[in-house]
Amino acid sequence: MDFREFEAQEKKRLERNLAYTEQGVSFIDPRTAYIDEGVKIGAGTVIYPCVVLEGNVEIGENCVIGQNSRIKDSTIGSGTSVQSSVIMESTVGNDTSVGPFAYIRPGSDVGSGCKVGDFVEIKNSRLGDGAKAAHLTYVGDSDVGERVNLGCGVVFVNYDGSKKYRSVVEDGAFIGCNVNLVSPVHVGRNAYIAAGSTITSDVPEGALYVARARGRSLEGWVEKRGILKK
Repeated sequence: MDFREFEAQEKKRLERNLAYTEQGVSFIDPRTAYIDEGVKIGAGTVIYPCVVLEGNVEIGENCVIGQNSRIKDSTIGSGTSVQSSVIMESTVGNDTSVGPFAYIRPGSDVGSGCKVGDFVEIKNSRLGDGAKAAHLTYVGDSDVGERVNLGCGVVFVNYDGSKKYRSVVEDGAFIGCNVNLVSPVHVGRNAYIAAGSTITSDVPEGALYVARARGRSLEGWVEKRGILKK
């Protein structure tokens, strides 16, 4: 591509971005947004710099698409915020918060009023309305119900080296921090999983599941080992 061809493409891209402003879309800097032809963006939405919208993308009204976000072949509901994140071939509902640094992989369906926080990855999974995964969580090949809370460090262990398995977490369940759900497992409605547990069997509705060794203190161990810090 020579410079004249590049210059022509850049002019066309800027004209396309400016056309969105006539439909009520705002840009922090229209020169730094990369939007494919045919992308639909609702009125009141704000596009930050270095945003890439590729393929069949539809974004609702009054959204915020934050800096360094990439969205491909996906639908984003109204009132949703996407901050420095990647969304591929998925659907996100209304009034949901995504990012920063979240990765929603193909085949995912995130409901309305959800939170997908920093360093959360969702793959081929469903999150019901009001579900929250605030940070450092992997949801793979699973169906997560409404109002489920996934604590920090939760991992859906969906792959055994040869096959992938699917888990279900029903509405209102609370999954504590650093929990491994070894698929396939079924967590019942309003069940609680204690932090640090590894789940290998189904959890009944309304139950508390605890799977961790009992802790103990060895008095004077540091001094006996001669490793006191000076």
